[in-house]
Amino acid sequence: MIDSAGTLTRTRSRLPPLLCIFAAVVSFVRAQDLSPPQRDFLHRLAAAAIERTHHSVRYDGAYVRIPYPGGDVPADTGVCTDEVIRAYRAVGIDLQKEVHEDMIKNFAAYPDKWRWHLSAPDPNIDQRRVPNLMVFFARNGQSLPISKDAADYIPGDLVTWDLGGAVPHIGIVVYEKSQQLWARYMVVHNIGAGPRMEDVLFNWKITGHYRYSGPHTH
Repeated sequence: MIDSAGTLTRTRSRLPPLLCIFAAVVSFVRAQDLSPPQRDFLHRLAAAAIERTHHSVRYDGAYVRIPYPGGDVPADTGVCTDEVIRAYRAVGIDLQKEVHEDMIKNFAAYPDKWRWHLSAPDPNIDQRRVPNLMVFFARNGQSLPISKDAADYIPGDLVTWDLGGAVPHIGIVVYEKSQQLWARYMVVHNIGAGPRMEDVLFNWKITGHYRYSGPHTH
């Protein structure tokens, strides 16, 4: 996460037809490796992430006491993790609850103790921290290879980055594609200006690549 707004621009170009076809075929093959229920879930998650781009959100990572389960910070505020949480809530999964329950059972596996000097889980903030989500998705979903091939990232995948200086960030790959020559899938994320859908997959160092379809699917 980062507290300063970023402005990202894209130049549009006409795509060679053969390149478009190749990219579409490769992405289709990747998706065919999934079961039909998982493909459907990831598509719905990507759609929920895109829907988030229609909301106005002021970037604010302040600690806020929230209800449990089903708690959320004020709807007009949030950070990158809050957009992931809200997208999952829209498809019936409460990451606040899932993360908290896993941390209660496996607190030593999470960075809270050494990074934030906590002695116990805190459902007000734990799920809002990228390093905690990285551990959770790796433990309860699929931790996938970090690749420089855009076709390895399909809609519904989660990607984490280091923005520099060990500042973490997270976003959701969606099924809308960029209009650049490479026509890769775009990402919904909040880096400071609210939820945006942008061609940023390889803008920063990728630190994690995950796929999570809910509890009991690992």
